[in-house]
Amino acid sequence: MKNEKGSLLALLPLIIFVSLFIGTGIISKDFSNMPLNVAVIIASTIALMMNRKETLLDKVEIFTKGGGHPNIILMAIIFILAGAFSEVAKGMGAVESTVNLGMSFIPENLLMVGLFVIGCFISISMGTSTGTVVALAPIGIGIAGQTDISLALSMATVVGGAMFGDNLSMISDTTIAAVRTQNTKMLDKFKVNFFIVLPGAILTAVILGIITMDNQSNVVGEYPFDLVKVIPYIAVLIAALAGAHVLIVLLGGTILAGIIGIIDGSYSFTGFLQTASEGIMGMQNLAIIAIMIGGMVEIIKHNGGIDYLLNFVTKRIKTKKGAEVGIASLVSVTDIATSNNTISIIITGPLAKNIADEYDIDPRKSASILDIFASCFQGVIPYGGQLLAASGLAAISPVSIIPYSFYPVLLGICGLVAIAIGYPKFRQVKGATTASKSS
Repeated sequence: MKNEKGSLLALLPLIIFVSLFIGTGIISKDFSNMPLNVAVIIASTIALMMNRKETLLDKVEIFTKGGGHPNIILMAIIFILAGAFSEVAKGMGAVESTVNLGMSFIPENLLMVGLFVIGCFISISMGTSTGTVVALAPIGIGIAGQTDISLALSMATVVGGAMFGDNLSMISDTTIAAVRTQNTKMLDKFKVNFFIVLPGAILTAVILGIITMDNQSNVVGEYPFDLVKVIPYIAVLIAALAGAHVLIVLLGGTILAGIIGIIDGSYSFTGFLQTASEGIMGMQNLAIIAIMIGGMVEIIKHNGGIDYLLNFVTKRIKTKKGAEVGIASLVSVTDIATSNNTISIIITGPLAKNIADEYDIDPRKSASILDIFASCFQGVIPYGGQLLAASGLAAISPVSIIPYSFYPVLLGICGLVAIAIGYPKFRQVKGATTASKSS
């Protein structure tokens, strides 16, 4: 089935997966009617039935290889640890105290703006969008519970802030992949990337401020809080800012929340363990979905689906701006197909480098384009890790979050505007492989 040009038919499992999930929701007007795990099992079964040239045993091996990719397994572990941390912190009163603390000092109409800015700051320091989502989602859930702000808007705000840092952080996997494949420097890429996306972040904050301007709280009077119970979240944020690995951050936060809960009487030791277990059980479905999607995508890639997408885009490139649009399209369609922005950059990066060299595109610009559009679509696809994590913690459909995904959409728009107007302008330096930015 696989050839040099790839195979459109190889994309059938992905098409069926998206059609089942979104189509059923549109027809029934309830996206929960088609559970993600059922949709991905059906699509994965079809993937295993395709390509008769290979034995089922070989295809199962390919599937398990994809599902067992280090990035996929790490995502699954993050999910279950996030569930434990979220449930333990909630059980000892951390969410209520944190929300009340915020509502005591931040005007009600700026709660979402504050949540977005905090998300941007944490994600750019932490370098992981999924880790940021699972750290801030409980706070967003608490805010929605005590105001008339919708839960979907609150979760979209968390995801938006998380994607800001995923795109820009110098310790983010996506940034590292983009910089390495385009042969440029971290700081140089950051400078170009930052000024391209900054208008989108500012506009997102303005939109959030406007649409929540008339927000009303369901709680009257003062907002009592216990600073000691806020410590787990403060510790998680400090650890993230210090560059600690997301697994250490989540595991440490869970233990700290448990200790505080035991000391203040919220938990017995066995109660703490049971609550952590409940949190893990609540997120294990997302972990299984992530593994199944990873396996399905690996079969699609093996059968030539990803190659088809790459060839479909590259053969339409004719000009420099067209080449930049081509790079953006390549990484976008690959991210939609793989639901992993890091993997999509790794797959398309070498080809994007060839295109950039051929059409004289500055490597800082090509690296920025790769990262911008991978992050843009990763923040809106309902089967991506970020929306799955947010929706799983909030117990809502990931599709319900999409209409409020202001920043990911504006991120893509900023990228397109930068391509259209040729921003930033680069002055070619004789004898140098990269250019310096003109004033």
